[in-house]
Amino acid sequence: MIRLEKRPTPSQVWSWATPLVAVLATMVAGGVLFAFLGKNPVEVIRTIFWDPILGEFAFYYRGQLLVKAGPLILIAIGLSLGFRAGIWNIGAEGQYIMGAIFGAAVGLAFYPMEARWLIFPLMIIAGAFGGFIWAMIPGILRTRFNTNEILVSLLLVYVAEQILAWAALSALRNPEGAGFPGSRNLKQYASAANEELIVGWGMHWGVVAAFIAVIFAYILLSRHILGLNIRLAGEAPRAARFAGVNPERLVLLCLGISGGLAGLAGLFEVAGPAGQISIDFNVGYGFTAIIVAFLGRLHPIGILLAGLLMALTYIGGEAAQATLGLPAAAIQAFQGMLLFFLLAFDVLTNYRVRFGREVKA
Repeated sequence: MIRLEKRPTPSQVWSWATPLVAVLATMVAGGVLFAFLGKNPVEVIRTIFWDPILGEFAFYYRGQLLVKAGPLILIAIGLSLGFRAGIWNIGAEGQYIMGAIFGAAVGLAFYPMEARWLIFPLMIIAGAFGGFIWAMIPGILRTRFNTNEILVSLLLVYVAEQILAWAALSALRNPEGAGFPGSRNLKQYASAANEELIVGWGMHWGVVAAFIAVIFAYILLSRHILGLNIRLAGEAPRAARFAGVNPERLVLLCLGISGGLAGLAGLFEVAGPAGQISIDFNVGYGFTAIIVAFLGRLHPIGILLAGLLMALTYIGGEAAQATLGLPAAAIQAFQGMLLFFLLAFDVLTNYRVRFGREVKA
C-alpha cells in the first residue's frame, strides 16, 4: 500500500530539486511520445536541447533564444508576484494582446512621422497601459464583487482575441495592404521599430526590460517592505491582516504590475519580432509564462533560467518540426508535460511517500 504522509515542515531539498526532476521526467515521457510517433527519441531530444546551443547553426539559434525568452521572462515575473500573494492571474495572454494593440495603435497613429525619441516611448507607455487596464477588470471585480479572478482573467483572453481580430481586419488594417488582414509592418517604420541593440544576438529593448524586471523583482522581494507583504499574504493571510496589509490594495497592485509587464511584452513583440498586428499574433506566451513562473519556483533568478529553458524548447521544437517532421502539437504536448510533472513532483515538497499499512495509535 502506497500512501502520502504530510511532512512537519516543507522539504527544502525537494523544493529546489523538483524542477530538475520534472525536466528529466519530461524528457523521458517526451521520448516515449516521440517514439510512439515513429521518431527517434534520442535524435528529437538532441535536436531540441543540444543543437540550438552547440549544433551547426548554434549562432543563429542563440540569437533567437533571447527573442523567445524575453517575453516569457517579462510576463512570468509579473505573474510570480501575484502567485506569491495568492492572486491567480491566468489571463496574461489577454493582457499581452491588449498591450500589443494599444502600443501598435499609438505607433500607427503617428505614421509616417519620424520622431523615434517621441513615438517609441509613447508606444511603451501605451503598451503597459493596455495590459494594465485589462488586468484591472478582474482586479476591480474581485475587490468590489468578490468574483474569481481566475475565471474572469481567463475569459478575458478570448475577448482580447476577438478585439485582436477586429483590429487586424478593420481598425488597424494596412490601407495599402490590398485588403489583406494585418497592420502596417512596424519593423519598416523606423520610429516604431523595436530594433536589435546588438545585431545577431536577438538583444532588443524587450530583452533589456526582462532583465531589468528580474533585478527589480529580486530587490522588491528580498529588500522591500512590499515584497514582505506579498510573501506574507501568500504564506499567512491572517498574519498579513494583523500586520496591516490591505488585501484589496494588494490585489490591485499585483494584478496591475503583472498586467503592465504582460502589456510591455506584447508591445516589444509587435514592434520587433512579430512586426505587425495580425489575427495570429498571439502564440501563447501568456500561458507558457505560467509554466516558466512555477518552473522557476516564483523566484526572479529561477524565472530567468526557466525562461531560457522554455525558450530553448520553442526553438528546438521549431527545428525538430523542420528537420524531423515532428508535429507542432507534439511540441506543445511536450511543453505541457513539463508543467504536469512539475506539479506532480511538487507534492513531495509537503508530503513523503510511505509504503505499507498505516499504523494507528
